[in-house]
Amino acid sequence: MHRAPRVEIVYCTQCRWLLRAAWLAQELLTTFVDELGEVALAPGTGGVFQVRVDGDLVWDRAVDGGFPEAKALKQRVRDRIAPGKDLGHSG
Repeated sequence: MHRAPRVEIVYCTQCRWLLRAAWLAQELLTTFVDELGEVALAPGTGGVFQVRVDGDLVWDRAVDGGFPEAKALKQRVRDRIAPGKDLGHSG
């Protein structure tokens, strides 16, 4: 059986970024209803905000400079899990 991809969002609890992480998780789950198996929220510290798909880093606040726009994050996740998927107006 093929295991559906897992997304993990690591967010800084000290910075109170849970709501931002939860909102992005909701955006991903809404866009990739049939493609994703799980979106996990993982508490971290020290200003961390990272998004991984099956363990592969697709967004890092420290490297990419700030937080991802929903559209940009969806494109990066799509490129990993469903390259042919049209993101349409939800972009």
